[in-house]
Amino acid sequence: MKTTGVVRKIDDLGRIVIPKEIRRTLKIREGESLEIFVEDETITLRKYSSMEDLEEVSQKLTEVISSNTQKNIYVTDRDSFIAGSGTLKKKFLSQPLSTYLESILRDCEPALSDGMKRIELIAGVEGEYSYAITPVLSQGASIGLVVILSKEKQVTEEDLVLTNVVAQFLTKYVEE
Repeated sequence: MKTTGVVRKIDDLGRIVIPKEIRRTLKIREGESLEIFVEDETITLRKYSSMEDLEEVSQKLTEVISSNTQKNIYVTDRDSFIAGSGTLKKKFLSQPLSTYLESILRDCEPALSDGMKRIELIAGVEGEYSYAITPVLSQGASIGLVVILSKEKQVTEEDLVLTNVVAQFLTKYVEE
């Protein structure tokens, strides 16, 4: 475990403040949940992602969709690609989201490319893709994305509908 050298006092309500630089580095946003772990004398805080609970079901879902449609389909949480199937799977899984994908998360709006576009989907890595992207919403906030990508042919409105169906399924799964 890495030490930060930061010491904070607990207030009378039992609260501590996590320094802004640490929140920025770990992409902890206002209103996000932290999971608390205790082992012996150690308290560990970890960003909580309801999408982590969905990794297994998302992986199975993307595999079924990909095997039936031959499409590259991926699911993200707020920070990285958590599930996926298709020819680009190894390239994307566990990779951090680009600022473009983070903006789609923030704006809670789907995106459909109008042809092949040079775009950064993984932080720091550009590629040329056609894509359909739909946010996964829970209680009005984006908790992840469903992404269909193609390096060869145009992604269509039907693909955007498919990402929307998958996003709605994942929303219902999280909320139940």
